[in-house]
Order: sequence, then C-alpha cells, then structure tokens
Amino acid sequence: MKGLTDIAGIKVGHASDYDGITGCTVILCERGAVAGVDIRGGATGTEEIDVISASHITPHVHAICLSGGSAFGLESASGVRKVLEQRRIGFGVGVTVVPIVPAAILFDLGIGKSTARPTREMGEVAASAAHDGQVEEGNVGAGTGATCGKALGLKNAMKAGIGTYTVEIGKAKVSALAAVNAYGDVLDPATGRILAGARVSPASKEFADTVKVMKDRALSGSSARQPARRENTTLVVLATDAKLNKVQASRLAQFASQGMVRSIRPVHMGMDGDVAFALSCGDIPVPLDVLCVAAAEAVAEAVARAVRTAKSLAGIPGLAG
Repeated sequence: MKGLTDIAGIKVGHASDYDGITGCTVILCERGAVAGVDIRGGATGTEEIDVISASHITPHVHAICLSGGSAFGLESASGVRKVLEQRRIGFGVGVTVVPIVPAAILFDLGIGKSTARPTREMGEVAASAAHDGQVEEGNVGAGTGATCGKALGLKNAMKAGIGTYTVEIGKAKVSALAAVNAYGDVLDPATGRILAGARVSPASKEFADTVKVMKDRALSGSSARQPARRENTTLVVLATDAKLNKVQASRLAQFASQGMVRSIRPVHMGMDGDVAFALSCGDIPVPLDVLCVAAAEAVAEAVARAVRTAKSLAGIPGLAG
C-alpha cells in the first residue's frame, strides 16, 4: 500500500524546512473531489472551509493544504492555488479558473525557529512535488515540527509527524493521512498502550500518562497555575474511491474523530485544533456506514504510523531513532 495515493486521482507532496523545523503537505485532487469536513478542536486555524458546505456553489475542491506555522502557515495555500491556476485547474468563472483549496494549520513554532513559517513559495514547492507514488511519512511536510504528549512541556514530549494508512472494502478503498501534533498521548489502536507521549522527565522512557497528569493537577489545585497551552492539533485527510455527495462526505469526515479517539488520549479538547477533511474521488457504490467504520480504522492506524515513523529532532526523541 502507498498510503493516501492508493486512491486514484490523489497526489501528495511535501515541503520541509529542517532549519526552521516546519513545513506543509499538499493533497492534490486535480480532477476535482467532493469534499466534507468535520471540526472538533477548540483552537483551529482554517481557510476556505465554507466552500465545502452543501449549500456552496462550488461542487468540488482541487486540493487540501496542511501547514505548520500556526495561522501564518495559511499563506502556503496561496502557493498551491498559483500552481493549480498555471495548470488551468479550478472552478471556471469565465475569464479564468479559481482553484478551490481549503487549508488547515498546526502550531509548531515552539520546536524550531518561531520566525520560520510555511510560505507561499513553500506551498508552490509542495504542490509541484505532489505525486501518486509512495507517500513519505514521519518528519516531513506539515509533520516536520509536529510533536505529541505535551502535558509536561515540550522537553518531556515526543516527536510525531505524518502517517498514512489504507483500508480496503471490497472493490473500494478508504485511506487516511494524519499530521499529528497532539497535546495527548498516541496509543497503539490494537492494544490501547501508549506508543509515544508525555514522559516523566526529559531523560526518561517512562510515560507519565497525560490523562493522569491532568487529573492529578486538578486534584492538587495546580491546573489553574499550569494552564494548557493552545498549541496542539491533529489534521486528517480521508480519501476514498467510493461515490459520495457533500453531505455524505462530511459524515465520513465525522468518523475520523472515532479513529482519533482510538489512537489519541485525550483528544478534541479546547487546546486542540483538530480538523478532518474527506474527499470522494470515485464512483464505486459502498454503504456509507461500512465506509465510515473503515475510515475510523484507517485514521487510527495513520495516527499510530505518524509516531512510529517519526525520527528524533531538535532534542525531542522519536520512535524511528
């Protein structure tokens, strides 16, 4: 399996800044894809989300842009639009075409240079590099500066990144790509054990268990003195070759949250910017409930792969060495 590019019509490209430790990931669907979205986090940063609404005039999106850099990273989406416009891909408006590119960001300003953010030029690089081969995982693109398990601060956290996974349902497939920058710990979906997360000390391999840390703080009254910082996000893109309309695609996106719940603990809190997109690129008939169950599995495994493939960076340990 190649990951998200297992779905015909999907291309994935990354641009990474290893000096500033940030980057962006672009998912191209140049033939157009029916899109859905689900927003669960309380600290999101997004752009062009309204175009996905069932009442919006545009029937398709042409790309999704995921970026680091907090709100500054939204600039990278303009580079994606530039590349698509040059290829004459977009929503026709007579005099030209307007590429439809929803975007979402994660906060990675604390790990590298706080002045380093994905730019328009970086969006162009990622879009131009997008291909339908094996999707690169780990410390790349939007996952370059991603981390997890930050309840005890970044020094006790672990590296995360990009992960992707595909589930087959008969003749159809549903695949997930996740950029994991979670406040909580990442779990093994099969066992529920912590794979990567907050460690009891910077030199320790023992996990503190973020939920326990939060409860202990609340019982001791220290939580008010140590407020959770809103610097965390898990971004997911689901793609399928099943035929969906906008309403059904948003329903599929909602099931990404089930996958996150299986693999991130805790998740969807006020300090998280969790957003999930869904893209329908085919015409294979699949019962929606079956597709949603498979999508949740794909997301859970993609999140786990995002930490299993992440390497140590900037003094933050990763499972891949």
